[in-house]
Amino acid sequence: MTKYLLLLAAAPIALIAPAHARDTDTAEPVAEQTAPEARKEVFSTGVAKGRDRLDSATSTSGLRADDVEKTSARSIAEILRVIPGIRSEASTGEGGANITIRGLPIASTGAKFLQLQEDGLPVLEFGDIAFATADTFLRADLNLAAVETIRGGSASTFASNSPGGIVNFISKTGDVEGGSVELSAGLDYGMRRIDFAYGGKITPTLRFHVGGFYRDGEGPRATGFNSTRGGQIKVNVTKEFEGGYIRFYGKYLDDVTPAYDITALGVSGTNLEPVYANIGNYDVRHDSLFSRNYQSQLTLDGNNVPVRNDVTAGQNPVATSVGVESKFELAGWDVTERFRYSNMSNHFMGIYYTQFLPAAMLPAAFGAPGGSLRYASGPNAGQTITNPTALNGNGIAALMMLANSDLESLKNVTNDIRASKVWKVGGHDLTTTVGFYSSQQTINSDWNWSTVINSIAADGNASLLNVVTSTGVFITQDGTLRYGSPTAGTFRRGYRLNYATNAPFAALNLKMGGVSLGASVRYDFSKARGSLYGSELGGGRVGIAPRDINGDGVISVPEMQVAITPDRPAPLDYDIGYLSYSLSAIWRIAEPVAVFGRYSRGGRANADRIQFSPFISTTDGSLLDKDAGVDVVHQAEVGVKYRTDNLTLNVTGFWAKAEDTNLDSTNGQPLVRDYKAVGVEFEGSYRLGIFSVTAGATYTDAEITKDLLNPAINGNTPQHQAKLIYQVMPQVTTDLFSVGAAFVGTTGSYATAANTLKVPGYMTTNAFVQFRPMDKVTLALNAANLFDVLAITAIDDPVIPAVGVTRAHVLNGRTISASLRFDF
Repeated sequence: MTKYLLLLAAAPIALIAPAHARDTDTAEPVAEQTAPEARKEVFSTGVAKGRDRLDSATSTSGLRADDVEKTSARSIAEILRVIPGIRSEASTGEGGANITIRGLPIASTGAKFLQLQEDGLPVLEFGDIAFATADTFLRADLNLAAVETIRGGSASTFASNSPGGIVNFISKTGDVEGGSVELSAGLDYGMRRIDFAYGGKITPTLRFHVGGFYRDGEGPRATGFNSTRGGQIKVNVTKEFEGGYIRFYGKYLDDVTPAYDITALGVSGTNLEPVYANIGNYDVRHDSLFSRNYQSQLTLDGNNVPVRNDVTAGQNPVATSVGVESKFELAGWDVTERFRYSNMSNHFMGIYYTQFLPAAMLPAAFGAPGGSLRYASGPNAGQTITNPTALNGNGIAALMMLANSDLESLKNVTNDIRASKVWKVGGHDLTTTVGFYSSQQTINSDWNWSTVINSIAADGNASLLNVVTSTGVFITQDGTLRYGSPTAGTFRRGYRLNYATNAPFAALNLKMGGVSLGASVRYDFSKARGSLYGSELGGGRVGIAPRDINGDGVISVPEMQVAITPDRPAPLDYDIGYLSYSLSAIWRIAEPVAVFGRYSRGGRANADRIQFSPFISTTDGSLLDKDAGVDVVHQAEVGVKYRTDNLTLNVTGFWAKAEDTNLDSTNGQPLVRDYKAVGVEFEGSYRLGIFSVTAGATYTDAEITKDLLNPAINGNTPQHQAKLIYQVMPQVTTDLFSVGAAFVGTTGSYATAANTLKVPGYMTTNAFVQFRPMDKVTLALNAANLFDVLAITAIDDPVIPAVGVTRAHVLNGRTISASLRFDF
């Protein structure tokens, strides 16, 4: 099975000025420098040893914490939208985002080819775990010092499973004395929040930092209940000593946010020129399919025991993490050690699949011609709906699959140790780096799904619906059509998996005056072990049975075929290994100018996404297709960097080819594809007095070169892939006030790989005003999507549905918040 992806993209160097000048190979900020050293921008993420960006053959960007706040982003995925080269579909809320980089595909969900890190270690070993993507476990608050991003380049050799790049969220460590308390509230949406942070020195060589937040409220879209509630706290203590430091840190996160995912959007016109608009009494930008009239759901848990689950739970990540980071000298080598243990879980309660139908057709559609509809919940429960065509002003009902997924353990243990030494060779500097990475990733989850029928209404006022035959027989039970997925016996699954990754790596960098040559190599050994449960595994496993779910002593129609988890598991047992390498050269032509080139090969080991597929033997757990265990990405880039005191310009061309073995998120079917893309990436910044502007743009021409299972789409453009994405962020800053905006846009794309239905482009505007009436007091007003643009990130239908309502994923509409911050 050959799989290739050609990718070409350009890479900016500094997104908003230098992120932080950093100690050479750590995330440790160094003292502020004076001219001319002040323009040095040392970047440490995804490289062997931190160097000034004009001396590093990589494409990088950085955001300071203050600049993150000015973006008015409401989630991690929204922060990533302002970074050039990154395509972030921030439509699902605070987790579950689809994120990729430089034309690499989004065929499923999550961030397959891009790794999200926190303080130099991955949040999860795999960024696309079903219903537990890495952004789900990250929150931006006053603990955040900076965001560093590397695209392509050496990312594949200095981190596992990250061939596309790395985004590293770096925490404050108390090197700056003082603290802050910030109170925030939504002015046009339900949000109340308090943030705090404080850090400083305990002794001349001992410092600390502690911070966190708590918030609650309905959130940016109407649900009818308090759908956001929770927060996090982080703490670290650093002891400095001659030649280094040691830091101990911890984090506790318990936060509930809604999982919006699919919504109902009207569509007319033609597939190539569709017209998207809200249906009656429902605004996709401000409403959701959740409701105050539907807050619990009966189902069977992973042990086939009836339980009533909380529909208001949304996404509920819980994480307890402890770690240690140290840098020290040993026999002339600079050694950096990072270790973290994270005990994580997530309860995902979201609407994963829907089918929209005219309400008047429901009785006939579900075997009750001549029957009726009745309210199953809400103030009108039990009453017959006399005019379904006028139901809630739109006459539309939703067949909704509630993806009640209990990820009871996502335990992650990670260690990265590396050592660097600079040697003199013929009067030149030769930097050598050796290291070893090791991790254990657990994935224990149960899919306890249900299918319900719901109306569609504004302001969280939808109700469950019952279908009743003309003779009075209920096809549904309290609005539930099936205790399982719409197709009996499918998507009832249990995962008990463990993935072990071990990777030695090494690098050389020879600096000869203004020219530097680099090479790095990594080999990943991965072991997959565990058990899988589900009737889809075959072998006589039974996946449906009659069960009295509600305990009333009667087997209703939905209770005749209840999805159950079979007792007999299928094993998972295979090993894979893959080689990554990177070769680079950079020439510092003059103080402000450098040109560079790089060629890289990287890999991404596949995890839970290839289970329940033809790729794995259900008899012994081995790989039936050896290529399915890892997808390979080849990349090349050539760029130029220019930097003066006030101006930064970076242009990079990139080329790549990539493989993707996955499950299609629009239909759940397996796919095996090769991709190619070429592109160019620009990033720049300019500062003149009180005015500054940063900008970025990425042009990508991508195609599917080979689809093993569906050759008819060969040559098509990958789904969701726009030709152009761009960001422009002007601002004016004085001692008294700051004002600015972030314009982020994309051109159109195709809904699916079939290239039939088009999805339009959009541009959103985030704006901010900060006013400082006195020292250490800041009043701020932030607006996200200021002009309330209908921004469609994805459509799940390949053509316009006959009902004229499509399954859409959209960004939140306008949300405005105000905050008051006290610094001390």
